[in-house]
Amino acid sequence: MTISTLPPDRNTSLSSMRYDPRLQVETRSDEIDLTSGLRLIRRRMVMIMATIMVLMAVAATVISGLKPTYHAESRLIIHTPLATKLGTDESGRNDPLDATSETERLLSRSIAERVIRDLRLNEWPEFNPALQEISPIDKIRSMLRGWVDSEKPSLPIRDSIEPIIPKYYKALRVWRDGQGDVIQIGFDASEPELAASVPNRLISIYLEERKDSLRGRVDAAEKWILLRIDEQMGRAKAARDAADEYQETMDVVSNDDAQVEQIKSIMELGERRTKIEQSRAEARATISALEATDDPSLVLQNMVIPDSIGAMQRELRAQEQDLERLLETYGNTAAAVVDMRAKILKSRTDLSLATDRYLQSIRAKLAALDHEDDAVGSALVAAHEKRARSALAQTELARLQRLADKEQTALDKLEEQRRGLAAQAMLPGAELEVLSPAAVPLAPQGRGRLFYLIGALLASISIAVTAAFVVEMLDNSVRSFDQMGGMSRIVPAGFIPHLKRKDQGDPSMLFGRMQGGMFDEAIRSVMTSLKQSNGGKLPNSIVVTSAHSGEGKSLVARSLAIDLAANGIPVLLVDGDLRLGNLDSFFKSELKQGLNDFLCGQAGMRDIIHHHPSGIDFIPAGNASLHRRVRLTDVADIVAMAASQGQIVIFDSAPVLASTDTMHLTALAERTLVVVKWGKTSRRAVEFCLHQLKTARNAEIAVAINNVDPNKHAMYNFSDSELFASSLRKYHEFS
Repeated sequence: MTISTLPPDRNTSLSSMRYDPRLQVETRSDEIDLTSGLRLIRRRMVMIMATIMVLMAVAATVISGLKPTYHAESRLIIHTPLATKLGTDESGRNDPLDATSETERLLSRSIAERVIRDLRLNEWPEFNPALQEISPIDKIRSMLRGWVDSEKPSLPIRDSIEPIIPKYYKALRVWRDGQGDVIQIGFDASEPELAASVPNRLISIYLEERKDSLRGRVDAAEKWILLRIDEQMGRAKAARDAADEYQETMDVVSNDDAQVEQIKSIMELGERRTKIEQSRAEARATISALEATDDPSLVLQNMVIPDSIGAMQRELRAQEQDLERLLETYGNTAAAVVDMRAKILKSRTDLSLATDRYLQSIRAKLAALDHEDDAVGSALVAAHEKRARSALAQTELARLQRLADKEQTALDKLEEQRRGLAAQAMLPGAELEVLSPAAVPLAPQGRGRLFYLIGALLASISIAVTAAFVVEMLDNSVRSFDQMGGMSRIVPAGFIPHLKRKDQGDPSMLFGRMQGGMFDEAIRSVMTSLKQSNGGKLPNSIVVTSAHSGEGKSLVARSLAIDLAANGIPVLLVDGDLRLGNLDSFFKSELKQGLNDFLCGQAGMRDIIHHHPSGIDFIPAGNASLHRRVRLTDVADIVAMAASQGQIVIFDSAPVLASTDTMHLTALAERTLVVVKWGKTSRRAVEFCLHQLKTARNAEIAVAINNVDPNKHAMYNFSDSELFASSLRKYHEFS
């Protein structure tokens, strides 16, 4: 179906219908909501499905290679032997059992080696790397490692136990059930019988090794104690011999009666010395009194004297009394008085002589008392010295005896420890109560392959969707005029949907019959926008360019020319890409000369114009080797010539960022159309391109987004996505 239109008046003014991003709804492309996410998934569905298929292929390969694993467990409790709890002697009691320590014993290297040897785990490929086939991934990994490391990797030794140990520990699990004393032992293997055999064999080996370990510890301790006992017996004997030898050498009396006799002797000597001192004091007092008076008879009256002296003193006192009576009777001159006085004198003389002799005896007694006092003092000093020596000897002997008792106590304690070790050797190291032995599992552990495939599918979907979001976030290409809203002085010229590759170079699809599809409608919309931006009139000259090559500017330029020619408007299409222009291959002008030749002065204007049957005049690029800088006067001549003939000149120029010739053309042309490739051209490139063009000519620049995928663009959250809604696309469908 073809839509024919009457040629419009090119100078007719149209009402302003310009596209302005600032007047669109507030929804932005960088806003994330549920609708945006669903649209993103829809437009990235191919990428998501491809990613899911790749990930699922890898996951399916890995899951298909998984072998079923059987898991067997045994649960047990390890008690301290009851006999050790009933014992009262700490030396004969086992160390208290700790469930954590016993768990570590079950994981010991010695038990692992015995289990591996007893059950021949080295003959199972899942535990012995030497029996495993090398996977392609491992081969590639070894090859890459060989490129980096010059040393060749050593192959696993078949009979070595070292590579089996890590595999064994990876399959084994020993843990406590909470804070209790229950220990669980689990093992994973590809064979159910092997999975059950390992925990049961491990328990039996554990008991054997614990018994042997306890026996060895007891033997070593007993040997050490016996050596200590021998040494202690020697020290105890030496201490006793030292105490006995000291007692004999010092003649230490350990009898209590002898000590009492020593104390009694000291007390008697003290009492004797006290009495001697009293007697000496009395003798000195008597001597002093007798020596101090002239009449001893007067002193003797108050003293204890011998009987002879006392008799003489009484006789003298009687004579004196008789003399007093005689004097009273006969007077002083009587013979009896004289005789009595003579007797008294004689009695006094005798009394004086007796007193002198008594005084001498007292002095002799005092000297004897002095001598006796010296003897008693010497004896008392000797007794005290003997007592002191005896006390020191007793103290030293007591110290030696305490030392001997201490050594004997240590010997007795070692003997008790030896007896305790002998009793401990008769007790078991631990009492094991198996709550549930390891039984042969009937079904493999874990989920089935279907479960893992479903999990892999969910993970693949998550990874694919995440990758799609990441790619979308990293996408900096232009897809909408909303993304260029911050760029000033641009005129959105519209969207141009993509054509199939076979239609882009087929003249029959473009010349002679313009299609009424979405592409033709977009070209007419671009032309309308150019007319509106030019004050309602078609511009005399249009430069079609782009930021980079391959963005479809040549397709847009010739499509604009075909649209104008189809509407009866004369048009001159100039291939302004002087280096890589290829429009001649589309029009098949077969001209040998072109714009390059004209600008270099080697051809005239009429020699380079090709008149196409569609009504389009075409100037090819010409010989690229003759390329020179664009001369504005020559190009202006082409524009003037076209204007004189009522033609609109369309320049298909080189990319702005590739050639400065485009800058000269835009300075000469009336309007500039920049073509941006949808989903390819970056916003940075567009912004820089527009900046260059605005520098060349300070005017508004029309921008057209080319190669738009209508289906995908409708899935974005841009405000202009409604242009390609499914309801609108129906208007452009035809059969």
